[in-house]
Amino acid sequence: MTTLPLRTTPATLTPGDLGHDLRTTPPAAAAARVRAELADAGAVLLRGFGVDGTDDFAAVVAALGGERLEYTERSTPRKSLGGRVYTSTEYAKDKEIFFHNENSYQASWPRWLFFHCSVPAAGGGATPLADIREVTRLLDADVRAEFAERGWLHVRTYQPGFGLPWPEVFGTEDRAEVDRYCAAAGITTTWRPDGVLQTRARRAAFHRHPDTGESLWFNHIAFFHPSTLPPAALAVLTDMLGHDSLPNDTCYGDGKRIPDSVCAHIRDCYRRASSRFDYERGDVLFVDNMLAAHGREPYDGDRSVAVAMTGLVRGTA
Repeated sequence: MTTLPLRTTPATLTPGDLGHDLRTTPPAAAAARVRAELADAGAVLLRGFGVDGTDDFAAVVAALGGERLEYTERSTPRKSLGGRVYTSTEYAKDKEIFFHNENSYQASWPRWLFFHCSVPAAGGGATPLADIREVTRLLDADVRAEFAERGWLHVRTYQPGFGLPWPEVFGTEDRAEVDRYCAAAGITTTWRPDGVLQTRARRAAFHRHPDTGESLWFNHIAFFHPSTLPPAALAVLTDMLGHDSLPNDTCYGDGKRIPDSVCAHIRDCYRRASSRFDYERGDVLFVDNMLAAHGREPYDGDRSVAVAMTGLVRGTA
């Protein structure tokens, strides 16, 4: 098992480093250089390659990552740009999106993520990265042991007007089809008399990296925990919906509450392991989804970042 320290910023590669236009399949040496940097740094910033628009971006993704994946069982709003390329999460620009590994609340997830910046923000708007190896190391030993033993539970309540509606998340209005999908994905469904759907999914908190075999902290525990919300927003939600019907919640795998103090410690570990850079127009950020968590800073002005995913991985705790 190989354990390499993740650098604190993404490795940056330019056309001069690779001698190749990444919009076509790179020669073996160039591809190997990109993958070696990715394995070391967890993320690679491809700068100066003239990537302009969705078609160019899709070509780079195909050249480096293969077939693009659909966004399934999504939890945040985004638009399709065609060809399995999507807008990044559409969320108020004055708010932070906390660190997370894409789809780590699901039974399977993308191995690689690609971000393309066509319009950099006037200020802020970075996609900060957190070194998951370092997060795993920084977690208190007793916190690691508790989650390793108990796992975690994602409770999602599809309240009308709060978050994405379940037909959009599951791509169907057929309740029986939703039940079949969820059963196959290890999700329990409860249809309330008022028509509200609540789902529960017990997941492992640690998963093994497919190349190195490292056991890594890989989950949405802090991201979906109520204490990560701004206090004012949480107060409004609990007043309107109740503590047991929030759009997203996380518990230990046995259903017991995770103390706010534990999630505060987890959030602190992400921040201590984080770094940032400022986008330039045309940048492509290539991320190993299991080695680096990502977020989004608040920003000023306009900002346009597209996202694509490749390389489906199924959980191996």
